[in-house]
Amino acid sequence: MEELLARVTARTGLDAATAQTAIGHILAFLQKEGPETEVNQLLAALPGSESLIAEANAGEGGGGGLMGMLGGMMGGGVMALGQKLMAAGVPMGQMQPLGQELFAFGREKVGEDAMGPIIGSIPGLNQFV
Repeated sequence: MEELLARVTARTGLDAATAQTAIGHILAFLQKEGPETEVNQLLAALPGSESLIAEANAGEGGGGGLMGMLGGMMGGGVMALGQKLMAAGVPMGQMQPLGQELFAFGREKVGEDAMGPIIGSIPGLNQFV
């Protein structure tokens, strides 16, 4: 996880805490929305991913509040993830580089056979990778 954090912070200019929170939100989103087998392969290849997901889910607070309401109005999915990332301090212009680095790292760890189905199964995700 340290290598991924270093790469994301170098590519995006985000501080380590923001990058870690953002990665947790993205992984939690993939776990919820993506194909179980492939997402589990990815998470197994990223030591520490489960704790980041737990932190991201704990921060949800039941999905209430303005951001939860906005995400619900937008139908969830990638739009809701974008709202969570913005709330975590990720500027709109850094979301694509963040996603590109995370998915490139994932491809290095588990290959295209796992990453392709993850990206292909979630509508709108391909614009961030």
